[in-house]
Formats: sequence, structure tokens, C-alpha cells
Amino acid sequence: MTDLGFRAAIPADSDFLVDMLVEAVNWLPGRTWSREQILANPALAHYVTDWMRPTDFGLVAVDPTDRPVGAAWFRYLTAADPGYGYVSDDVPELTIGVVESWRGRGVGRALLRAVLDAARARGIRTVSLSVERANFAARFYAAEGFRTVESFENADTMIAELRD
Repeated sequence: MTDLGFRAAIPADSDFLVDMLVEAVNWLPGRTWSREQILANPALAHYVTDWMRPTDFGLVAVDPTDRPVGAAWFRYLTAADPGYGYVSDDVPELTIGVVESWRGRGVGRALLRAVLDAARARGIRTVSLSVERANFAARFYAAEGFRTVESFENADTMIAELRD
């Protein structure tokens, strides 16, 4: 996309990352969990709480006026406080969200590819995520090289092995 730019996520992006987590959680039409509900749920809040820890990293997609339109970020979670896509303490978990009005325009794919390149540049070889099986994004992740390593009732944990 020629009208899209990327910049590194910074501590000041915390509120926008919460917005993007809300977008990611509410992918299902009719699901309308509020920011407050998501931040009150420890299983979801730990993806954004205390952003930016020393090992956190991500990218923010911006429109031509430098307005954020999406974000993709990695966070290392632990066995003591695992994420939905937890694989191991040394595998960061991906979260990605795109502003609704920008969906279907290639922002998610561009963000995913860019953030995976950033992970490779950091020497990371494996990344994980969780996706609800009914979410159209499950097919998108598979097309981008992610494979399912664990399945639950309605969701899968997927990983991508990153190569140079």
C-alpha cells in the first residue's frame, strides 16, 4: 500500500494499542466488549498492561497524515501468566488490530509482514498467536506461514518459524 507508513511502537502508543486490542477482540459481529471490560479481564489485559516493557516491540501503521490506523506488537508472556497463544517463555506472542474503516485494504497483511521482519531482525526465530477458528484471520495467518500447534474448543494456537 503506497498510502501507508510504519513506525516503531513507543510507550505513548499505549492507549492506541488498547484500541487495537479492542478491535481484535471484537472481530465477531455483535461482540461489543468495551475497553473497560477488556482491561478488567486479566487474560486480555496482559497484552497491553504496562506497555512498553523492555522486551515489548511492535509497529504502528499510519495513514498519510500520520494518524494511526493499525498496530501489531509482540509481548513475551510466561507460563505463570500465559496468553491465549502461549507456547513458551521464549516465544513472543503477536497481537494485531486494524481500525475498522481501514480493514480490507491490506493494512493487516502489510503490518504482519513488517512486524515479522522486525522480529527476524531481533533474532527471533519463532512467534505465536491465538486466533478464534471462525475468524477470517485464521485463514490469513495460515496463508502467511503460520501453522496450528494446539487446538482448543473454538480457537487455535499458531506459530510461525521465521527464516532469514
